Amino acid sequence: MAIVVRLDVMLALRKVRSKELAEAIGITEANLSLLKSGKVKGIRFATLDAICEQLDCQPADLLEYVPDKKEAGT
Repeated sequence: MAIVVRLDVMLALRKVRSKELAEAIGITEANLSLLKSGKVKGIRFATLDAICEQLDCQPADLLEYVPDKKEAGT
């Protein structure tokens, strides 16, 4: 996938545990775990907004575009 989720990095930088963030933004730890692992197809802007507010960051701090190797050659 071309979009890489860097939520785990931001959590570490901010010294915030997944459980704390999940409680603060009102989602389950399981859903936050799926988001951290990149196993989701999308994210609601409201959730992204809440994460950015809690971690004092920008969406670009959480999401990175990395072209697939097969796409880069075409």
